[in-house]
Amino acid sequence: MRPMLAEVNMVSAPAVAKERGITVSETKQEDSPIYESLVRITVTTEKGKRSFAGSVLAGAPRVVEVKGMDLDAPFMPTMLYVNNLDKPGFIGALGHALAEANVNIATFNLGRVSAGDDAIALVGVDQQPTDALVSKIQALPHVKEARVLRF
Repeated sequence: MRPMLAEVNMVSAPAVAKERGITVSETKQEDSPIYESLVRITVTTEKGKRSFAGSVLAGAPRVVEVKGMDLDAPFMPTMLYVNNLDKPGFIGALGHALAEANVNIATFNLGRVSAGDDAIALVGVDQQPTDALVSKIQALPHVKEARVLRF
């Protein structure tokens, strides 16, 4: 059994990645037309490729891209990640499910490929969503994936 690390930081991250069989490669580009700094993480597994990008804007870290979809979401301690098809009524159904569970929305950010196509909602919430609520969101029409993120 692998011992638990108390904290992964900038110094220990390469060793932890190597220990877990993760290949890390780094590319640097000096000029960006949009961001002063941008960190992009791309993970490739047998299920495919996933990407995530973040930046610091006005001193605050933000999510600026998920799965190739542009968005602009501040990090919150608790967030919902919902991958869905961009169809009318989704936002209302999601808001209704959260309201019924007495979960308050702090921030709501969307990204999509195009109208009717793949979309991402990153929702900052004030209360911890229960497993039952996440299951209810997962069961909403057009939802591909729903999960709680904690930072």
